Amino acid sequence: MDALTSSPLGWLCAGVTALFGVTVLYVAKRSPVEKANVLVWRVLPALLGLLCMATLGAGRGLVVFCAACLIFSMYLGSRALLPVGDKAVLITGSDTGIGHALAKYLDNLGFVVFAGVLNKDGPGAEELRRTCSQRLSVLQLDITNVTQIQEAYLEVSEKVQNTGLWGVVNNAGILGFPADGELLPMSMYRQCMEVNFFGAVEVSKIFLPLLRKSQGRLVNMSSLAGGIPLPRLAAYGASKAALSMFSGVMRQELSKWGIKVAAIHPSGFRTGIQGTFDLWVKQEKELMENLPADTRQDYGEDYLLGLKSYFQRMPMSCDADLSPVLTAILHALLAERPHGLYTPGKGAYMLLCIFCYFPLWFYDFFISKMLSSESVPRALGTEAESKNL
Repeated sequence: MDALTSSPLGWLCAGVTALFGVTVLYVAKRSPVEKANVLVWRVLPALLGLLCMATLGAGRGLVVFCAACLIFSMYLGSRALLPVGDKAVLITGSDTGIGHALAKYLDNLGFVVFAGVLNKDGPGAEELRRTCSQRLSVLQLDITNVTQIQEAYLEVSEKVQNTGLWGVVNNAGILGFPADGELLPMSMYRQCMEVNFFGAVEVSKIFLPLLRKSQGRLVNMSSLAGGIPLPRLAAYGASKAALSMFSGVMRQELSKWGIKVAAIHPSGFRTGIQGTFDLWVKQEKELMENLPADTRQDYGEDYLLGLKSYFQRMPMSCDADLSPVLTAILHALLAERPHGLYTPGKGAYMLLCIFCYFPLWFYDFFISKMLSSESVPRALGTEAESKNL
């Protein structure tokens, strides 16, 4: 070791080790995500440098160590978060679910939050007023109503003045009634597109001048169903896929303005997006009334009634802990180098990889096995029984 440290290359390697250690420590202290790991990031570069010198010699050790430094720097750059400061963020769909939890989460971190709600006098809005700080403002914001979006823009721009708006989180969305695509009425497709896609596009277009002032962030809440095909989610998935494509194009186009765009593709979380029991009954009634007689005959009453029970069981298979989604959104808002796509939740990234990198027949087979316990239409059950006979 004495020979290594007495050589010029040895001293150079030790210097690079020390410089990298100080840099990593500085980045770790700046980032709230890394505060728990400050000691690890302080010790790791020094140990790595010493190991390289001891095992490979000063020359080769320096090459390996510098390559490792580059990898660590890229990783830490993606982990480092900007300070919250007085950053202002607009969140749509803050009445319930992810939007409601996000409004509380960002308010607690010190953000200036504009919480857009469908009902300004509803229980969700009242809870935000009661539990959050005075920095949070509740806005009446039906994203399918252009007038309300424009009024919200005027109110936000008046409060942020010349600093601009740091972030827009397009969270508002509807699920619709999960059923086979053939069974869904066209009104359900249009409604999903109106809220999940056109509403988000309208909000983005109107608020982009404020994002340009701050060179801020546009975050669009898509879905796992917007990245991969999932049975019984044709209307919802198609609208979220459109939103994901919009996010990708805007990420490319807005980069010249310094605006960063991210899409969030969560897996199943318990958010209340299914709506109330009265809404289920209304949607089921609309579905039944629009079914042609031959379609109703082929699917059968048992299958159609099973859709409602499937709808009611959905929340039971979803994760009640929203923290992975909130953490992903925070990273998209504050990271120096945010990702273009986030996949929080159990199994989200795995399913996306299977869909992208495996043959489609394997993906379809995998999904069919996941849903193998579901009932089959009456006509198909009759055919199977006839073959067995």
